[in-house]
Amino acid sequence: MHPTLRTVLAGAAMVALATACTASDADASRETAAPSALPTATPPDTDTVASVAGRATPPAQSADAFAESAPGIAVRPVAGTTVHRDFKRSYLAMDTWTLYPAEGSTGQPLVALVLDGSNEITSAEMRIGRSDGAADVKSCTTPPSDAAGKADTADVDGVRTTHFSSSDAAMSHYLSADSYRVVYGGACYAVDLIIAGTRPEVYDPPRTPPFTAQQAKAALAAMLAAVHWTH
Repeated sequence: MHPTLRTVLAGAAMVALATACTASDADASRETAAPSALPTATPPDTDTVASVAGRATPPAQSADAFAESAPGIAVRPVAGTTVHRDFKRSYLAMDTWTLYPAEGSTGQPLVALVLDGSNEITSAEMRIGRSDGAADVKSCTTPPSDAAGKADTADVDGVRTTHFSSSDAAMSHYLSADSYRVVYGGACYAVDLIIAGTRPEVYDPPRTPPFTAQQAKAALAAMLAAVHWTH
């Protein structure tokens, strides 16, 4: 081949190679830069999401275990208790609206919270009853003759009530109670905290109570603290 032609062809080949390399580098540069042209979303902080959700939808409060329309009485749920709408559980405590009803009383039971595990040996429950009868309302805060000692006053959810204690025993059965009486919204309300049962030693073999008297009193105090008034 003529030397001059060889030189020309070699130069052309070098130019073509340089051009191809330049185009390849430009394409690669475009491919690499393409993703950076798109905005990248930043994942939301989980604590922030939870905080916003918490403000938007605050947790709902537990519904009352029992509630009257205003003005009346209500009871919040108490762990470890069962709600009943009757008072038919004790040998010595009648199933009337109040532990010591007067003759001709016309009240009605509203609700009872019974401590879980209660049985015939030992039971603990809070009873709430109401009477709209004129005679019951008039004598509402007068302690019955069965009351032991002098009555005093106690606040129940900020409402001043008359408080008295009582006890009874018969045929190996026993009962002790703390009672609260108040006129609210024109009605007489009776709240009775009752511990009742049978002496375990009369059984053969002797029975074991489901809980102690101290545990029963603590549970009844928690039940009383759950009482509130509807306005």
